[in-house]
Amino acid sequence: MTHKSIAITVTSGKGGVGKSTTVASVGLGLAQLGYSVCLVDTDIGLRKLDLMLGLENRIVYDLVDVIEGVSKLRQSLVRHKEYPKLALLPAAQTRYKEEVAPEQIKQLVDDLKREFEFVLLDSPAGIEGGFRNAIAAADRAILVVNPEIPSVRDSDRVIGLLESANLKQIDLVVNRVQPGMVRDGDMLSVERVQNHLAINLLGIVPEDKRIIRSSNTGEPVILDNKSMAGKAFSNIARRLTGEEVPFLELEAATLITRIKRLFHIA
Repeated sequence: MTHKSIAITVTSGKGGVGKSTTVASVGLGLAQLGYSVCLVDTDIGLRKLDLMLGLENRIVYDLVDVIEGVSKLRQSLVRHKEYPKLALLPAAQTRYKEEVAPEQIKQLVDDLKREFEFVLLDSPAGIEGGFRNAIAAADRAILVVNPEIPSVRDSDRVIGLLESANLKQIDLVVNRVQPGMVRDGDMLSVERVQNHLAINLLGIVPEDKRIIRSSNTGEPVILDNKSMAGKAFSNIARRLTGEEVPFLELEAATLITRIKRLFHIA
């Protein structure tokens, strides 16, 4: 597709739903497809994207340094060694969200859009100042939701705030889906989540223990070719570029996993 630069905020109603995991893997997926991508960690005081990308030891300057003029934007960007089209603008760890205003983030993202085709903003959980910063600069939003009632209820409120901020395109990623629990009635189905929230479904990501390992090693799960979650994130990246990609057949995958376990197949 013909592509102009776009800023996408990745947000959620509650914390712990896999939002930063989504940003890291989808951002890397876009870079693998050949797009220039900048990930912006807007969770000032609690940064984590650097750890998920294995870049924590290479940070010198951060987002607040750029805004305050301590460093130039290019100085503060940390490039991924294996995927140089992917860059990270880390959050400040020792500052407060209140020290940054939405219009400053908007100017920063406008500058980034001159160099990068995709700017993904990792929004803090909740609806306070950090959230307002992350949506001020966005052209569209991705809402990450777990298939459970508290997550869906909080997401309903976030959609209202996104719409009131004139974000016209809001996409849904349902994360940590467990087909067995859905089938037993212990987890909401993707269809119920989508019907309740009434926004476009961008991706379905299964629960995957490999994500824990990937978070600890600083290698996004999308790099693990045995990971179903990694495959799902790769598909989300392709959909963001305009490609039509069918959703994963999670039930079939679960059946194959059970058969492998039964016969002790690695």
